[in-house]
Amino acid sequence: MPRKAKSYKKHPAAADYKYNSIKIGKFINYIMERGKKTVATKLVYGAFDQIEKEMKTDPKAVFEQAIRNVSPILEVKGRRIGGANYQVPMEVQEPRKTSLGMKWIIDAARNKKGKPMAFKLAAELMEAYNKLGAAIKKREDVHKMAEANKAFAHFARFQRR
Repeated sequence: MPRKAKSYKKHPAAADYKYNSIKIGKFINYIMERGKKTVATKLVYGAFDQIEKEMKTDPKAVFEQAIRNVSPILEVKGRRIGGANYQVPMEVQEPRKTSLGMKWIIDAARNKKGKPMAFKLAAELMEAYNKLGAAIKKREDVHKMAEANKAFAHFARFQRR
């Protein structure tokens, strides 16, 4: 039985005011806690200032490349087929790809200890730009899981929609 289509229009994230980028606006929204958007905005811009100071390049370009480096290509999804659960590798579609990349970078920055969040976020973005760090390790782990379960890839076509 096919699912009913969405009955609402998806609300697009607003672009940030400094770089006029929807991706950065979405990133700020992911960092935001308890509705404190100005705090999240200051964190992101502080991290961008730190990146500009250390790398002497455009922080927006570093951010874009870091997200591209961290975004997964494959992931595993659980499928129940014939009473058994299988971890089926599937390709990640575009909006989910970037949001997972952003969330992994933020989680990696939050799990670092000892510095203010803006510095941790800047460090994680620079590491992701250079294909290092905890967020890249998370991506590699997800890809390894998908590779290990490649034998169950034929179950992907039984996907419920």
